[in-house]
Amino acid sequence: MNNHSLMLPQVTIEYPHPLPEMQHLLLIGGRPPSLPWLKEAAKGRIPWAIDHGIDTWKAAGISPEYLLGDGDSASVDGWNWGRSLPIPMDTYPAEKDLTDTQLALEKLPSHAFAIISGAFGGRFDHAFANIFSCANARIPCCLADEQEVMVFLKDGMKLHITCRTSPRAISLLPLTGECKGVTITDVHWPLKNATLRQNFPNAVSNVPEDKKEFPVSITQGILGVYLKFGEASLL
Repeated sequence: MNNHSLMLPQVTIEYPHPLPEMQHLLLIGGRPPSLPWLKEAAKGRIPWAIDHGIDTWKAAGISPEYLLGDGDSASVDGWNWGRSLPIPMDTYPAEKDLTDTQLALEKLPSHAFAIISGAFGGRFDHAFANIFSCANARIPCCLADEQEVMVFLKDGMKLHITCRTSPRAISLLPLTGECKGVTITDVHWPLKNATLRQNFPNAVSNVPEDKKEFPVSITQGILGVYLKFGEASLL
């Protein structure tokens, strides 16, 4: 591994620039990751619990280093366990303008990289808010669990993605009105300098060719690269 690589249990993403050394793993309130995936992903990273995420950290036997939330989705036992830990904690009222995840993104240091788990499954409105909040965050982010991964490309970026097991789908999702100069190779349906439009997202359900790796790049816009893995393909 080098400092350009984001390593997750099922995939490695190579960035064109060095990544922050400080990587935070935030557990939030959607579908929890599998415990084996979580324990592997947590190695060498700073664990944060965002509301219901405290329950998953408790189940994994890992104490987070920070707890944030309004306590409306965590179990009573999980929340009380989190409160008993000798860690910083910020609590908020349930009636507030920002989601717990948005508040957590604001709390992260400016030199951090955020991996958000528990972002998929459950409520679509929360997933929508998580995706766009992370895509536009002031720090680099990705969303990940053992089934789904989403990373973000912004103006002029190129990523090289290597998967341990072949994903069931690779989808390119424009998160700005247009994404220009989109290029992806080593997949069944390659693109070269394509323009993808948010009002007609049609670059979905691609698959790798012979190799389990591929590059993807963009010249302008914010693009979500979404990977769907088989539920039983890892851990």
